[in-house]
Amino acid sequence: MSVLDSFSLEGKVALVTGAGRGLGQAMALGMAEAGADIAGLDIMECSETGEQISALGKKFHSIVCDLRQASVEQLGEVVAEVVEKLGGLDILLNNAGIIRRAPILDFSEEYWDDVLQINLKAAFFLSQAAARHMAPHGGGKIISIASMLSFQGGILVPSYTAAKSGIAGITKALANELAGQNINVNAIAPGYMATDNTAPLRADEARNKSILERIPAGRWGDPADLKGIAVFLASAASDYMNGAIVPMDGGWLCR
Repeated sequence: MSVLDSFSLEGKVALVTGAGRGLGQAMALGMAEAGADIAGLDIMECSETGEQISALGKKFHSIVCDLRQASVEQLGEVVAEVVEKLGGLDILLNNAGIIRRAPILDFSEEYWDDVLQINLKAAFFLSQAAARHMAPHGGGKIISIASMLSFQGGILVPSYTAAKSGIAGITKALANELAGQNINVNAIAPGYMATDNTAPLRADEARNKSILERIPAGRWGDPADLKGIAVFLASAASDYMNGAIVPMDGGWLCR
């Protein structure tokens, strides 16, 4: 196999959560461009993502699921549905996430529970369900979306920081137990990306300026910037990579 061939996802099936827009949509498209068929999970139909993937000649299956309310049993059923509709599951990308902002002294239990449920609990139990399928079928790839706040504390976002720190931790824990079963578990830590989650920051002139001044690349990240690392971590090119948290941040952590 040539080095370029090792990046191919031809014949693979990937489940991408939060695939309807933003980072999830971009990474789903990137994996489809590399050859994978895609199951896209979101709170509503991923019709736009599906159209773009179908235009590439790849299969797409949309799964509507509210991760705020999904039980562990329902998450297992999601994996079973992907296997039934697309013939298997080789790659899981835990991308779905929300953020809630408020001062710590005013932060509500609802804000805490909603973020931890989607960003951490659902990611863990989807990973568990995926691994239960992958282990007896030759292995697979599990990728989660961490954050700069897997390394830093942030401000006004304690539940998001807790969840993303948790993603870094369970990525390592899963890697320790699953690497021997040919399942690679890694995470991507995006920097400041131009998405709906960061719209309030970009709209705040002073905050936007201070963020850009710290990013050596001098710009906000674009969702398409994550296509390459997603394909790498989903492919045979990363077969000896386990438990890594890979920053894609324009150099933010260097400053």
